[in-house]
This record gives sequence, C-alpha cells and structure tokens, in this order.
Amino acid sequence: MTATHAAQAVRHCPALLVSAPASGQGKTSVTAALARWHSRQGRRVRVFKTGPDFLDPMVHERASGAPAYQLDLWMCGEDEVRARLYEAAGEADLILVEGVMGLFDGKPSSADLALALGLPVLAVIDGSAMAQTFGALAVGLARYRDGLQVHGVAANRIGSAYHAQLLRESLPASLHWLGALPRDPALALPERHLGLVSAGELGDLDARLDALADAWATHAEATLPPPVAFAPVESAAVPALPSGWRVAVARDAAFCFLYPANLDLLHAAGAELRYFSPLAGDSLPDCDAVWLPGGYPELHLAALSGNRALRRDLHAHRDASKPLLAECGGLLYLLDALTDKDGERQAMAGLLAGSAALQPRLAGLGMQSVSLPEGELRGHTFHYARAEIAAEPIAHAVNPNGGPSREAVYRDRRMSASFVHFYFPSNPTAALRLLQP
Repeated sequence: MTATHAAQAVRHCPALLVSAPASGQGKTSVTAALARWHSRQGRRVRVFKTGPDFLDPMVHERASGAPAYQLDLWMCGEDEVRARLYEAAGEADLILVEGVMGLFDGKPSSADLALALGLPVLAVIDGSAMAQTFGALAVGLARYRDGLQVHGVAANRIGSAYHAQLLRESLPASLHWLGALPRDPALALPERHLGLVSAGELGDLDARLDALADAWATHAEATLPPPVAFAPVESAAVPALPSGWRVAVARDAAFCFLYPANLDLLHAAGAELRYFSPLAGDSLPDCDAVWLPGGYPELHLAALSGNRALRRDLHAHRDASKPLLAECGGLLYLLDALTDKDGERQAMAGLLAGSAALQPRLAGLGMQSVSLPEGELRGHTFHYARAEIAAEPIAHAVNPNGGPSREAVYRDRRMSASFVHFYFPSNPTAALRLLQP
C-alpha cells in the first residue's frame, strides 16, 4: 500500500474510552447507557471492552445491537486492536471502549490503550459522597500522565439534580460534562461470583438498558466526542481447516464464555460450527472436533450430570482420538465430580480423573500465556473453583506480569483441558491445530 493510498484510507469516527479511578465506579452502566441512548437516536454504535472479560460485552452487545469485541494490547496484540477499531470506524457513528479496573491500573492499562490509539477518555466518577472534590479528582486523572487526553467526565450515583449541578460546576472548562446516572438500585445490573449475570439469563435486560438510557438522557451532553483517526492495518491470512471440518460448540447458560473473535476465526478457517446445549439434554452432533468453552457448570449440576447421552458421546469422541478442547467450565465438566458453593456434589462427564469444588475466594486470576506443542497461545484465567486432578500436565501457563496464577494444561490423546480461556487470534495456527487430529 502506498503512502498516498494509506492516507486516503484513514477513517474518522467519534470515539471514547470509558474509564474510572477504580473498579466499581459504574463504567459498565455508563457505557451501556451511552450505547443504548445513542442507538435510540438512530446512531450506529460499536462497543468494545478492554481486557479479557466475557460478561460486560454481552451487555454491550444488547445495548448497541452489534457484537462487542475484546481489545487488549497484550492478549490481542496491537495490530489486531487497530484492525478491529478501523473496521468499526467504517460502519459506526460512535465507538465506545469500556476500560478495565482503574484508568492507570494494570500492565497494559486502559491509559496505555488510550495513548496507543489516540482515544479520548471519559472518566466515570462515583459522586455519591462528594461535591466539589469531584472536580479535583477529575483534574488529577486528566493531569496524571502526559499525552493522555481526558475529554470529559460523567458522574455516577448522584442524589438529585442539584447534586449533579454541584458536580458539574466543580469541573474546569477544559473538561466536558458528559452526563450522570442517579443512585437508584433499580438501575443496577445484577451480579454473581464471576461478575455480571450473563445477558442471556436476564429476561428484562432490554427494559433495564432502556431505563439506563432514560436516566442518562436527564443530564446528558448531546454532542458527540471528537472524531479519532483510525489507520488501516493489513490482516494476516487465516490458515484453512480441512474441507467440511465440523466443530461442535457447547453453547448455553452453562457454556457461554465465547469470544466473538474466536468464532470469527473458526468461520474464516472454513469450519462448520454446530452448536449444542448440554443443559437441554442434547447429545453430541456429528462432528470432527468439540469445543467446551467456559461458563457456569456449577450452577447447573443436576442437568449436566443427568445428560448421560452426551457423556457417552464425549467418551467415544475422546477414545477415537478426535480433538476436544475444554476451557475452564469445560474442564470442570470433564472431571469426575463438581461441588458447588453450597456443598452439593454431582457426577460430571468423567473424562479427566479428578474433582473440583467452588471456593469463597478467587482461585485463579490474570492473563496467561501457554507454550503448547501446537505453539504459544494467550488468554486469561478467572475462576473460583479449586481442582484436584490426577493427570500430569503437559504445560503450565505463565502470567506476563509475574502474577501467581500458573494454570496447568492436561492432555489425553487429542483432548486438551485447562482453566485458561484461550484467545484464538493470538496464534491462529496454534488454535486451529488444537481442533485438528
């Protein structure tokens, strides 16, 4: 591509990275409110999530009407992050990127992403117990790191219109007031041990999102943020799977942690995806490979234990040395038994000798990189289960920031199982090899 061609191909689209001083300030609620509010005005909104989280993007997909992808400089790689934003800029009127943790927390942080991509920041601050100090905190975020552009501020959990006025008047002219949400338990998105309750389980999610958008409209700044220039990135070719290759993918409330980018990669490689629901009593579809992603098997012990046909099919699949990939919740399902947080124990599929039990505290957390015979794959771990597994691991993951989580990877013939949620585009060749003989 020539320099002239590249310059002509640059796309411009208003964009914001939604961050905060800390977790729990209301980033997800504000991002979802913004997405639904702008969508209802006829704007095309694309939402992304910083980091490896599965649950927030499910909400943002419903709020915006378009799939929400993950953006992480380490897990995804900067080229892929740029490519996804460039693609979005060609079809959207507004791009929103929800940050992770606090603005400067982690390596890489949300601030690192904003600086690398030139994204202006919207700082969400919980104003429930402050007035003019709101402005001081906003100024501190804006000035802490050279080059970072904090475009505006939003308040969460305000008590009244007068409270919102006090917070707004505390801001210097250089920081735009973008809106506020009230302190109202009815607007909260339900949570459980891994984060938000998954979008598919909330029958009233659209009503909740509309309520958030209505509340946002009361104090919203109507103008769009400034446009950001997104340059084109040349994407690498995806290796092809064997012609007609069928991959059976478990997909229901127990197995719901599926990166859209992973599904896109399988489609691009020519896979025929055959979804099935272990909870609904489905047996294994005719397939060449099986993928059991993460989710909440611990919430559905009786239904999973009672699906004897699927257990039989998975044993036959594994014994025929056909590929099977199990991640986190998928690994838990492969064990002999699983115990939930209340002490109920049920038999699982019995393909991997061992058992696991839910713990009151996190048992695994952080980014993970694993060197497998197929190649290095990146991903993350986040679970409350502690497992006792008799098999010898073929590899252990490492945390790029030196964190303590080092998840094991187990293998039996062509069956691979781990607590790691793999991000397939981090190494397409390695990921596709896991699902081939």
